[in-house]
Amino acid sequence: MGWSFEWHDFEPAARVEWGRSFHPQGLEVCLNLAGAGRLVTKKDEFELRPESAALYISGDTPVNAWREAGQRHQFLTAEFSVDFLRRNLPRGLGQVRPFVQRILDAKKPASAVDAGRPLTPRLRLLVAALRSPPVSGAARTMWFTAKVYEVAAELFFDHAAEEALFCTRQTHVAQERVEKAAALVRAHLAEPLSLEELGQRVGCSPFYLSRTFTEQMGMTISQFLRQVRLERAAELLRSGKFNVTQAALEVGYSSVGHFSTAFHETFGCCPGLYPLQMPSQQADKE
Repeated sequence: MGWSFEWHDFEPAARVEWGRSFHPQGLEVCLNLAGAGRLVTKKDEFELRPESAALYISGDTPVNAWREAGQRHQFLTAEFSVDFLRRNLPRGLGQVRPFVQRILDAKKPASAVDAGRPLTPRLRLLVAALRSPPVSGAARTMWFTAKVYEVAAELFFDHAAEEALFCTRQTHVAQERVEKAAALVRAHLAEPLSLEELGQRVGCSPFYLSRTFTEQMGMTISQFLRQVRLERAAELLRSGKFNVTQAALEVGYSSVGHFSTAFHETFGCCPGLYPLQMPSQQADKE
């Protein structure tokens, strides 16, 4: 179908030659949660840091890339064939990022690396969703296909140019406040800050923060807290070091019953069975 998603989680004793996993004539997105790496071509050299995203293409020559030893590496990659991009990205609108546009225009694209960008809350939520798809069977292909276009819309277009035309400085400030509020929610899962405390810490009124958070994140602060709590609990259960009660308490649930109900609604199974359903190496491809 011209695309793939892969989840990676490993801690190598020696440096890993990461570039061998890249496919020729494939544009790859790396959403890097943890671990450092490096990508090198004839013209570019880029250090990939934790909590960042990068675009790169293995074109006329291989991309030299590796992952450092002695670190925990956690990242999700989305790979697109050039043919898929040419068929599906809009042309002539002047909004596709220059890096991507050069790939579309070239008969045989050259290997290249684009500058990275920080992982936004939206990208982190996208990674979490891709790791735990809410559907199965025939519906899964349709669900992943929708996520393919979501990744492309988020990373392949020149949103900065659009913001320069249509957004004001107030919009940028609001986005920074929402991202700061999201980080504070993640940092206080067990003992959440009140809406008033969040507003004080990010520098705006509780009402304004609540409204802008919902507009930009597509969910309320309470819904976001619930989601990141359950994501963290799922991670703890996958580690095998926490039982259901311990995971519930760790993320701030005082009632195991409420936690189990919320977990089942999100992941489609009870938390006690969740680790048994996880494959030894998580990967979803099409």
